[in-house]
Amino acid sequence: MPEELAPGRLGAASVAFLGLAAAAPIVTLVTLVPPALAAGAGPLLPLGFAGLALTLLLFSCGYAAMGRRSPRAGAAYPQIARGLGRPAGVTAAWLAISGYQAIQFGLYALAGVAAQPLLSVPWWMVAAACWALVALCGPMRVEIAAGVVALLAVGQVVVLAGLAASNVLRPFGGRVTEASIVLGEPGRIDRPLLGLLLAAGVLAFAGFESAAAYAEESRLPRRTAGLGGFGSVALLGLLLGGVSWSLIVAAGPGRIAGVARDRGTELLFAMGEERLLPWAVTLSRVAFLTGVLVGALALHHTINRLVYALGREHVLPAVLGHTGRRTGAPRAASVTQSLVAGAAMTGAYLAGADPGLRTARWLIVGGALSVLLVLLMASLAALVHLNRVPADEGAFVRFAAPFLSTVSLGVLTWLAVRDLPALLAMPPGYPLVRAVAGAIVAGVVLGTAHALLLRLTRPVVYAGIGLGGSAVVVTPQSPAAPAAPVAAIGAPPRIPRQRVPGAHRPERVEREAS
Repeated sequence: MPEELAPGRLGAASVAFLGLAAAAPIVTLVTLVPPALAAGAGPLLPLGFAGLALTLLLFSCGYAAMGRRSPRAGAAYPQIARGLGRPAGVTAAWLAISGYQAIQFGLYALAGVAAQPLLSVPWWMVAAACWALVALCGPMRVEIAAGVVALLAVGQVVVLAGLAASNVLRPFGGRVTEASIVLGEPGRIDRPLLGLLLAAGVLAFAGFESAAAYAEESRLPRRTAGLGGFGSVALLGLLLGGVSWSLIVAAGPGRIAGVARDRGTELLFAMGEERLLPWAVTLSRVAFLTGVLVGALALHHTINRLVYALGREHVLPAVLGHTGRRTGAPRAASVTQSLVAGAAMTGAYLAGADPGLRTARWLIVGGALSVLLVLLMASLAALVHLNRVPADEGAFVRFAAPFLSTVSLGVLTWLAVRDLPALLAMPPGYPLVRAVAGAIVAGVVLGTAHALLLRLTRPVVYAGIGLGGSAVVVTPQSPAAPAAPVAAIGAPPRIPRQRVPGAHRPERVEREAS
């Protein structure tokens, strides 16, 4: 029997804050919002965040329904394997691991920038301290780690809400005008800018979907993760949309572009300096640093559970599927992930790297684009599976919501790929732009090749992909004997051979094994 995660330790609120922390909203508000406002986004930005939140709520309907049917630790990975087939599931797992890891590396690179106004130390010391704290909390009992994340995430929310309130209570010119909300004539909207804002905005939500990774450790496995996902999307939409709108109100709708260009990434803190006491501004800078830390910690736990799910199914080495005897946490996966991150940062230090905002943006945007592809695959998997194997879901959850989210996420993915140089703030054809695109393509190729290799060399392991370590029973059959269309009464359960059409579908395996 595979080792199991400790059940019944997380509630919906804890899961929601884990998803919120993984998305790191304060990082988006410091690094992404100022250049978007400087480009002339104006009211398009907060309205875009609101629209994207509605889109992701639609996505969460199908995502939560798939989670209710099969609450497993791999988040989107088992859902995609169930809906689109095992090769797609393994490919999604590779994309998710590489994407989350890239975002975590970007947060470590950003840690030095966040600490610079507070501490006069080199970047590597701050990154090493964050890494050590993450490595320490990784193998802990999940409720303890979730409590730490929730405490820091709540502090981040309180600080952001306070900054936004101060901006709205002391608006530019003494009053809030319609120009901070109204877009003006539709024909005057810059469509390329709108596409760029939508692409950048959806990347800012990357991480909320990690709430599903804690399904097996939740008190109500078939409900808690789904509720946590809805909660994290709603909180992200309110924070990103509300704080970005408050910046427009504070600087003035007609002045915000110029102010954002002058202040850059200091925009959020500069607006606070004009309205708050110095200690409050210092507190907001501390919240920025802790937001980077808690984002890295939440992503660490997400990667752990995905690697654990793959190790439990022997898709990756089985040792990665081991859990701590007392903690019930994926200890082997946590230690492995910490060693990988530590080795990468050590290599960067020995190479003389001096990472800053540009490096962090490249890593975070590239990783978020990989996660966006996983979301698109998960939405399509929900649309296919919920309608291929209908249950008690209504037509909206089963068809309308997954269809609308699939179309929307497909358009957003196309926009992100089209505007990738602008998202990375690099010229078209720049080597790093090609490197990001090449890394994502390589992840797709490697994931597909990995699944097909398992199918050829380890068919039993391949048959168990996405099943969460459930036993797969295979009844040998004579090559000359044709497969019986219907099993005889009282006969042992038979799993279709790989040559039988549809044998790759997880629901076929589960149904015939039951």
